[in-house]
Amino acid sequence: MGYSGTAEKNRIARLQARLDSGAVKLEYEAGHGYLRSLLKALDIDPSSQVLIYSKTSLQTGEIQAASPRAIYFNEDTYVGWVQGSGQMELGAMDSALDQVFYTLQNGSPTRIHFKRETQTCLSCHDSLSYSGGGVPRFLLMSSYVNTHGEPLTHEGSILMTDHTEMRFRWGGWYVTGDQGNQVHLGNMMVHDVKELADLESLRRGNLANLDAVFDTRPYLTDKSDIVALQVLLHQSTVQDRITEVNFDTRTALAKAGKDPAGGRGVTLPADSRKQIQEEMDALVDEMLFVGDPGLKDKLTGNSGFDRWFQARGPRDRRGRSLRELDLSTRLFKYPCSFLIYSDAFDALPAYARDYIYARLARILTGKEIGAQYAVLSGADRKAVVDILTDTKPDFAAVLKRH
Repeated sequence: MGYSGTAEKNRIARLQARLDSGAVKLEYEAGHGYLRSLLKALDIDPSSQVLIYSKTSLQTGEIQAASPRAIYFNEDTYVGWVQGSGQMELGAMDSALDQVFYTLQNGSPTRIHFKRETQTCLSCHDSLSYSGGGVPRFLLMSSYVNTHGEPLTHEGSILMTDHTEMRFRWGGWYVTGDQGNQVHLGNMMVHDVKELADLESLRRGNLANLDAVFDTRPYLTDKSDIVALQVLLHQSTVQDRITEVNFDTRTALAKAGKDPAGGRGVTLPADSRKQIQEEMDALVDEMLFVGDPGLKDKLTGNSGFDRWFQARGPRDRRGRSLRELDLSTRLFKYPCSFLIYSDAFDALPAYARDYIYARLARILTGKEIGAQYAVLSGADRKAVVDILTDTKPDFAAVLKRH
């Protein structure tokens, strides 16, 4: 993969080039440093702010319940900011290398230079690094932590995905908005592990903002929006699957002496073919929300993230978009991930894209039937097919052949 080489095909690298040429200039302000200006330059809205107070960052000394880390994001780029810190942490999906990580000095006005981080960040973001390396990935952990952000138990952390039930999500995170009667592990102020014996007494219910929990004035907003959190979890889950398919397909093609970016019509050895097919099938299922537990009550955000997010996607001739939110029984109105439009998805080897498009076409037209797809109604399938036919030419071409 050449992962340690130059990363050029991501939003942060493109911004660096514009900064170097003088086409863009970031403004520094007291308290936030380059944060506000950086978000604007990366096309990230402050309403995407989510707050986490577990020490799951390089900057463990500064993070606690009274000064959580803020994460801001769009569909391919993430910015982490810690109050009082002289450094920001960033991540992006690079269409050649997938997850790449950077740091930016933010303590005083200086020449802007995004430093590419490999080993430092991969010590956590490549969970197989101890055995020689696997693939980079984004990590969203739900943890039982105390008010200092430190873990209370060794068994209390899980890697969250779309399959994680709401009641196990958001430990060590702040959550604002309305989730109805649903419960989660967010907003809990715990001082001693014994307090976990009575979780109900620790729950704070629905919070419109966090002003009563800690001093939110240093932050861009006083919220950690429930809708933004759910979208963040979905997209990180799918992005991790895309990376797995990309790395392993390119590796298998290279070992077979084929073009790692191609592979159309290639027959791989049986063991490689089986592994990659399983990974591609898992990506298809994630994109169709198979195994998503759904919602048991309505979600309502109040940061404005929902409006900003829904306005960004392509629409079909009837004005429908895969970014439209449902928030009553499920996160999205139409059960197909908006990340089908991402550069990282489009950059998958032809071997993988052809297979994935073909499976999506068969499932959505009812030609492939499986128990796991029974949750996809006829109306849902037709809507997704119509939207993709109008907005995704590559899918439309495959659909004609199936």
